[in-house]
Amino acid sequence: MKVFSTKKELQKEMEQIRKEGKTVGFVPTMGALHEGHLSLINRSVAENDVTAVSIFVNPTQFNNRSDLEKYPRDLQRDLLLLEKNGCDIVFSPSVDEMYDKNEFESVFEFDFGGLDQVMEGKFRPGHFNGVVQVVSKLFNLVQPTKAYFGEKDFQQLAIIRRMVNLMNFDIEIVGCPIVREKDGLAMSSRNLRLNAEERQKAVEISKTLFESKKLISNFSPEQVQNWVIARLNSFSGLEVEYFEIVHQTTLQPIHSWSEPAIGCIAVFCGEVRLIDNIKYNDVQ
Repeated sequence: MKVFSTKKELQKEMEQIRKEGKTVGFVPTMGALHEGHLSLINRSVAENDVTAVSIFVNPTQFNNRSDLEKYPRDLQRDLLLLEKNGCDIVFSPSVDEMYDKNEFESVFEFDFGGLDQVMEGKFRPGHFNGVVQVVSKLFNLVQPTKAYFGEKDFQQLAIIRRMVNLMNFDIEIVGCPIVREKDGLAMSSRNLRLNAEERQKAVEISKTLFESKKLISNFSPEQVQNWVIARLNSFSGLEVEYFEIVHQTTLQPIHSWSEPAIGCIAVFCGEVRLIDNIKYNDVQ
């Protein structure tokens, strides 16, 4: 496994790989790797000649300075996991390597087509500008055949697909299912920040989402939405930031189960913000 920290080294390596006609799978991460990340890496290894992974905690997508500072980092542990799981190339740059002063201090402009106005975008202004900024940079550097993203960040996945279309990247975006703990909690690097009591309460998020799926034959999307919010807010230590049932493609609110529906949620468990989602149907 080769580890690079500069764009120049990485580009030289990727150029050689392309000359050899090899396919490249790419998994962008912010480190603190868990089984969810490893499922993306394992899929990439199975489907490509070469698998590249980036580890970069991107400051431009954090609108909360404290959240950025508290984000878990353990590069040596991550590198051991990557090597063990068949990764070939790791790119782990510094902030100064990724951004010049002007890029870092100005807002990256992008036409989101309204995808950034709901849910995460509504509560984390500027977050997706930073996501598109860093992922477009990484795509230009790696130029992969396929790139792998988890469906836990469903809104992010929709925005990455739009970015690829608008920026004419010749990359196949592969969405991969949510990986959960045995008790149902969606795997997340942020789970490391939960204490024992919070970790126990956090499972109520997925439990409630799964239970809400049983309600759709008798209740409207609005009624299910209200039930989920009220149930989770009834637990001490949990506070719903948003729960919205939206169209799986447009991410706009739906009013009938005849449309492909997904429920997306953000919940504060103590001070830790957790996201999850559940697909209610796949009507086309």
